Amino acid sequence: MVKEQRDVERGTTDDGKYRERDTEPLIEKDVVGGNTEGSISISLLSTAVAVLGSFQYGLCIGYSSPTQSGIINELNLSLSEFSLFGSFLTVGAMIGAITCGKLTDYLGRKRAMGFSSVFCLFGWFAIYFAGSSIWLDLGRLFGGVGIGVFSYVVPVFVAEISPANLRGTLTAINQVMICGGVASVYIIGLFVTWRRLTILGIVPCLILLLGLFFIPDSPRWLAKVGNTDMCKSSLQRLRGRDADISNELAEIQEYIQTVNTLPRSRLRDLFQRRYSRTLIVGVGLMLLQQFGGVNAVNFYASETFISAGFSSGSLGTISLGVIQVLFTIIGSLLMDKSGRRSLLMISASGSCLGTFLAGLSFFFTGQGIFLDWASMLALVGIVVYIGSFAIGIGGIPWVIMSEIFPINIKGIGGSMVTLSNWAASWIVTFGFNFLMDWSCSGTFFIFSAVSGFTILFIFKMVPETKGRTLEEIQTELNS
Repeated sequence: MVKEQRDVERGTTDDGKYRERDTEPLIEKDVVGGNTEGSISISLLSTAVAVLGSFQYGLCIGYSSPTQSGIINELNLSLSEFSLFGSFLTVGAMIGAITCGKLTDYLGRKRAMGFSSVFCLFGWFAIYFAGSSIWLDLGRLFGGVGIGVFSYVVPVFVAEISPANLRGTLTAINQVMICGGVASVYIIGLFVTWRRLTILGIVPCLILLLGLFFIPDSPRWLAKVGNTDMCKSSLQRLRGRDADISNELAEIQEYIQTVNTLPRSRLRDLFQRRYSRTLIVGVGLMLLQQFGGVNAVNFYASETFISAGFSSGSLGTISLGVIQVLFTIIGSLLMDKSGRRSLLMISASGSCLGTFLAGLSFFFTGQGIFLDWASMLALVGIVVYIGSFAIGIGGIPWVIMSEIFPINIKGIGGSMVTLSNWAASWIVTFGFNFLMDWSCSGTFFIFSAVSGFTILFIFKMVPETKGRTLEEIQTELNS
């Protein structure tokens, strides 16, 4: 704790504290503002409601894995028809990514989450009642649109409502819930039919829609649209009834006034020199996250675990999901202690090592040497990669994305970053089989090289945002 520095008269009161010239008592503050009598219970509740959208994201991503044989057998689909069903999620997500910025700026953060929930609900019901591939594909497309918006609005909303000293941890819960959704659908999918598994997606959507009635909208968005009274009310609820929000409120309003002097933002404005570093950091982290091969590694994990001695690929996949959840939780707890940059550097270094070990194992197998060690080396490499990815590079780029864009271009910038992520994901997923046909070891060595370049990128370009207000971060990057 530190005491706020003020110009005060000499002398003390009976309780030993200085008084200002206007005789108001000096208020003890923490390092990010707000007095010690505040409460973050509403911030925590709001975060809990919002990250149900992240859980939904994970459920949608993982749904096709445990349901493949059931859907194909019951609806008499070919493998190519099922692959098309799976791909529609990414197509929908790219549509959602294109629209998410404008939608979130126009409707507000809360309404955008409600919009996403409705799309996901329609998608799950379409899949549940599907009697043909058409309804399956339509449901998958609508679910993709929903999670495309969720992938942007959830971290932005949580970042905008969180106290600066907890923003990293609370925003990182986004990635924890994504991994939790994937792990949940993998595990429960072993015991229920593909139709009943859709209920696991429907329930969180309904809870989220109900929860939105009990939480405030982002005070920064409310300030941006000129609703000063609601901005103040929202911030007071988020910081606690007795908290002193005057400094934080003044900082938000001052920053919004500065932003409002700027012309209405358009796509080309995003490419102005003043925003160049912000755009490079946001898009660069997303591209490097995906080109590091996470989706490809997850795709190949089942066969890798079988070759390493596991009794079934599903057991290996579940283990992978559990590892992701565990290390993502560790990363979220460390983020506001160690900082974003250091965790990203550690994460990228581990990812580089893990994919290098996996590539080395494939090289040994291809050369017919060290065969007794090759499968175990692949297992170690995959575990090291997934754990390292989850602790930092998996979630922190979304945290930083939510922090670095000034509010006047946050919608456009967020759409660009989110679209970059989903487009890169599609490229890697589509090209993985071709790369593996070319060279298994070479594929993983490429992933390792990308992670190595990520270390240099973070060192040169990515700022440390730990413990700083959004306004401080954005002023430094974009001035």
